[in-house]
Amino acid sequence: MAATVKCSLGFIALLSVVSPTYANSCAPSIARVQAMVDAAIGQRAGSLGWKRESVDATRNYQPTPRSLVAAEGFQGHDLELALDSLDRARAADNIGNLAVCRQELAAAKAILRSQQH
Repeated sequence: MAATVKCSLGFIALLSVVSPTYANSCAPSIARVQAMVDAAIGQRAGSLGWKRESVDATRNYQPTPRSLVAAEGFQGHDLELALDSLDRARAADNIGNLAVCRQELAAAKAILRSQQH
């Protein structure tokens, strides 16, 4: 019985330490905006038609959002800027700077909105 109480108190203490840290995180918002950017990249990649297969594709390298945008050249510049904003948001989140994280997420969303028009 005493071991159960100690274990329960330890678990409660752990939750009280972890919960505030996650509550002050931009991670869920970053994941949502990343999904929006990925969808925009996929939509644009499908609309541009077929292109010649790259050397990386012949070597079985898996494409990343950034490599797909880079393959579009100048047409993918806006989405590359959105990916850069997401990278800066992650960096700000890692050091606990929520204001910068939110600012960078807003910038990425603005880029996505501007491309829809």
